[in-house]
Amino acid sequence: MKIQQVLNQHFFGNTLGQYMVSGIILLLGFGLRRLLSRIVSKVFYRVIKRYTAGVTEQELNDLLIQPLSVLLFLFTLFLAFNVLDYPTSVTDDLARSTPWPKKLAFAVYQTGVISALAWVLLRLIDFAELVYRRRAELLTAANTRLDAQFIPFAKDFIKVIILIMAFLVMLAQVFGVNVTALIGGLGIGGLAVAFAAKESLENLIASFTIFLDRPFQVGDLVTVGGITGTVEKVGFRSTRLRTAEKSYVTVPNKSMIDKPLDNLSLRTARRVSFTLNFSHDTTREQLLAIATELHDYLRRHDRVIPEEVQTKLTGLTQTGRDLTVQYFVQVATYDEYLDIKEEVNYRILEIVEAHNGSFATNTTVVRMLADPGISSGTAPSGSVL
Repeated sequence: MKIQQVLNQHFFGNTLGQYMVSGIILLLGFGLRRLLSRIVSKVFYRVIKRYTAGVTEQELNDLLIQPLSVLLFLFTLFLAFNVLDYPTSVTDDLARSTPWPKKLAFAVYQTGVISALAWVLLRLIDFAELVYRRRAELLTAANTRLDAQFIPFAKDFIKVIILIMAFLVMLAQVFGVNVTALIGGLGIGGLAVAFAAKESLENLIASFTIFLDRPFQVGDLVTVGGITGTVEKVGFRSTRLRTAEKSYVTVPNKSMIDKPLDNLSLRTARRVSFTLNFSHDTTREQLLAIATELHDYLRRHDRVIPEEVQTKLTGLTQTGRDLTVQYFVQVATYDEYLDIKEEVNYRILEIVEAHNGSFATNTTVVRMLADPGISSGTAPSGSVL
């Protein structure tokens, strides 16, 4: 029997040659899908290279290799099955008399193509975000912090739009739903859904308010509703804060704008105030010298506001003499604030030791009344002052 006769033999409505061609297409598509994906990614990168802001070709390839591989394999699947008479020719409409396995297979294929295209678009959004971040690094620190807050929000928002559009296209193409009539017919049902999602909608609107009003940015230290933490991310529904205990707190966006919010990072300076309690053994001259030298030191400090420095003798008590110290530190972060407080405290100890000053203790001082008629070591009743 000749090869041509063998290839022309029919099985299940197709010749052996058609099956062989279909199988070769599938094998080539499956084996070369990653190579073809790299080629497509390389060509796309060459086209947009001038706008990539330093993003490498490998970074783009890492994002697109998987979705492109799936999409290209589905394309080869289309070519392979287009050779055969089953499940159906994609150029023909599926008639009502078409068996349900054919309809199901074609619906699954369409769903896969739409999902793969949406996947590619989502990865392109990730690539655009990466490019925008690289460009933002060249801007000022303030713009960089704003971009760090806006870019993730914009990326998530666009991704949601893409997913909704893909879902609507899937309803229209795969299931034959009239999307326009469906949206128009929501009516009261749509209002009910909107009412049920009232909290989510309020938080979504609050997120836009945050970006427009800008009461805080990513990286700011804020206090809201009794919670203090650093803003790490602003999402659709909530804002994520990292507290001093390193816990991760999620606060609804509505609470971030409805409740009083204290942006600690926008303070022009941080106040330091404390009282030094000296013992009565510290003389007036010593105390005055300590206060004067400390005052001069703080006014000369490059991170302290000179006009706001105060060193005042504010109290004379039974336990000692109170010297109140107050100054404002011009710093950006809390760590710098602690470093300067530590530096000033060590300097205070040095000044006090240089003038032989002494701090008061909580020990109660007991003095005995002198009485020649009483032997030493015996205290008469009522003789404790």
